[in-house]
Amino acid sequence: MPRQLSSIAPDWWDYTTLDSDLIEEVAQLTPEKMMKLSRPGFKVVFYDTLEDFYLAEALEYITAWKQSTPDNPVGICGPIGPTEQLPLVARLVNELDLSLRSAHFWGMDEWCIDGKEVSPDHPLSFEKADRSLCFDRIRQELVMPDEHLHFPKADTEAYRQSWEGVRCAVMQGGQGDIKHWAFNDPPKREGQYKDHPPSPEEYRKLTTRVVDLHPITIAQNARTSGGGNITLVPTQAITVGPVETWKAEKVSIWQAGTHDNPFGQRLTTFMISKKIQDTAVPMSLLADHPNVQFNFYRHGIGSCAVEMH
Repeated sequence: MPRQLSSIAPDWWDYTTLDSDLIEEVAQLTPEKMMKLSRPGFKVVFYDTLEDFYLAEALEYITAWKQSTPDNPVGICGPIGPTEQLPLVARLVNELDLSLRSAHFWGMDEWCIDGKEVSPDHPLSFEKADRSLCFDRIRQELVMPDEHLHFPKADTEAYRQSWEGVRCAVMQGGQGDIKHWAFNDPPKREGQYKDHPPSPEEYRKLTTRVVDLHPITIAQNARTSGGGNITLVPTQAITVGPVETWKAEKVSIWQAGTHDNPFGQRLTTFMISKKIQDTAVPMSLLADHPNVQFNFYRHGIGSCAVEMH
């Protein structure tokens, strides 16, 4: 029997097509129960203040880059969303006099319009944000060479090749309303995936690519980056794929409560803990990665109780 249609976008797969019993169980999770969902290979960490939260996120950059040498280059893959850690990274590098000459950085994704990545002068450009919030603030004698900054392009070959010969110590990310990391959105409900979404094994084979964005992702980015103006947001993006994600030694997801809601934060934590993989919830596929950490701002976890506003 085909699964139920999405209650958000019937032409797409998403978490609203999951079994209702799972939905109900997840909605009952308290923060205390979430903390107990850690298991070998999956760690749940809480931070009591935003200062501690974003400092810990920034320190992941420093810890990764300190390992880098000319003979053994090391990098980190980082998101736009959240961005609050980026100025802290630059400040720490400068204060510690940490040379990044052998280090690398991969941007997770970029917008795509008419088959081409947006230029860095586009107001929503992720490359622009990374450079202005972080790399342009690092002293010139410390910052890595520009060829060590890898931003995805519509022609993905160079970006995919950049993952060869460089160790990715950490891939950071946020979690979107549609339960993605980067722009690994659930697929459209069409063709061979009309009745069932692709298997986790099929999805895991996806590399960096141009993707169509789920309507929820478009609406979310309008809310978080464009003042709610959906017409500003492209409908396609280039995103780092599962293939590259599994090359990262650790996947570290940072949730301050601003990019996904109380239910979403609970859903993926539960599914990864219990190793429930479903490509309608792409983040759940990280259940199969050997080293995943979910980082939560305690006061951003919220409640799934019904409240009328």
